Amino acid sequence: MGSNRSPGSHTVASEAVTGWIFDVKRFAVHDGPGVRTVLFFKGCPLRCAWCHNPESISRNVQIMFHPQRCIACLACVEACPHGAQQVTPDGERWLDRSRCELDRRCVEVCYAGALEVVGRRVSVDDVLAQVREDASFYATSGGGVTLSGGEPLLQPEFATAVLRQCKAEEFHTALDTCGQVRWKAFEQALPFVDLVLYDVKHMSAERHKHLTGASSRLILDNLRKLGDHGVPIEIRMVIVPTINDGREFIEAAGEFLGSLHTIEAVRLLPYHRLAGSKYLGLGQANTMPEVETPSLAHMQQIAGRLSAHGLKVIAPD
Repeated sequence: MGSNRSPGSHTVASEAVTGWIFDVKRFAVHDGPGVRTVLFFKGCPLRCAWCHNPESISRNVQIMFHPQRCIACLACVEACPHGAQQVTPDGERWLDRSRCELDRRCVEVCYAGALEVVGRRVSVDDVLAQVREDASFYATSGGGVTLSGGEPLLQPEFATAVLRQCKAEEFHTALDTCGQVRWKAFEQALPFVDLVLYDVKHMSAERHKHLTGASSRLILDNLRKLGDHGVPIEIRMVIVPTINDGREFIEAAGEFLGSLHTIEAVRLLPYHRLAGSKYLGLGQANTMPEVETPSLAHMQQIAGRLSAHGLKVIAPD
């Protein structure tokens, strides 16, 4: 699925270029072709009600508390100099985030793994050192590196530097984006991108703003521009029952996407509520809609409607 556009001359990325990520997933197989290493960037311009990675939204470092892992040893309470790690009168552990100053001593003494720092600054060299470890898997599977998040293009200099260096070392690159960024950020990164994974959440500008905090206008405009630039695109659609699975939305999406000539596939992803515990761990309200995961039959029905617009659709079966 590589692009036929030449990335031009590559220069070795400076180790001075740094950015913020919160995870690196190795041996991923659903984030572009082949076996991939996925870098998850911190920060997102949207606030989707059904976000499966709430730890990606804030650009700031956070501490996540996993109460199910806590063994109540209270080492964190003793280690925290700010009194943020507390115990209620009935013995329940909790984190008072109003007093937390992100002092990592509590995390360092938590050998049960109940406390976790989410977010770290890394250099391009740091990233490439990990990527190179999996180079043989990319070669045999046709895989490569995917930038995801959050939104990678909220850190355009860092994202571009990583992509540039990956292309310099002949790794296939994919950019997973929500599209809610300035076109200038796309222009900066695209010479080093082989495939764009593009999220489509809702076609209605008003409904999109209600569900994500931003209109769909910029997102759809950027998608049109990507099509005009000949960039290979895979559309990602998380199907959330009662929210974006209705006939009107599907037909509008099919008509719009069918008019773009560089879309290689539309991948339908079933909504689930498994990320609910992450919201609890971050001390945030769980905004995930209380609806069931769509059935396979329903997903296939949606796939059929989109296929009628001349689109290749990938759906669970």
